[in-house]
Amino acid sequence: MTHTPHDIAEEFPEHADRIHALKASNAHFAKLCDNHHRINREIHRGEENVEPMDDAHLEDLKKQRLALLDEIVAFLK
Repeated sequence: MTHTPHDIAEEFPEHADRIHALKASNAHFAKLCDNHHRINREIHRGEENVEPMDDAHLEDLKKQRLALLDEIVAFLK
């Protein structure tokens, strides 16, 4: 099964304009989005076995991604 990574604007299309504005005006929010993008791509590579990793590492990455999403959603509310 292919797991296509999505960026933050694709995850929350109803907030696309706000996400763009926050990325431009808030360095912390931009860093959260960059970290989410990096970890999301790493998870995708692991799931597709492009960059093999053990299950524990993959689960840790997923937990990190979820924590980042929680912070990002807090900004969007």
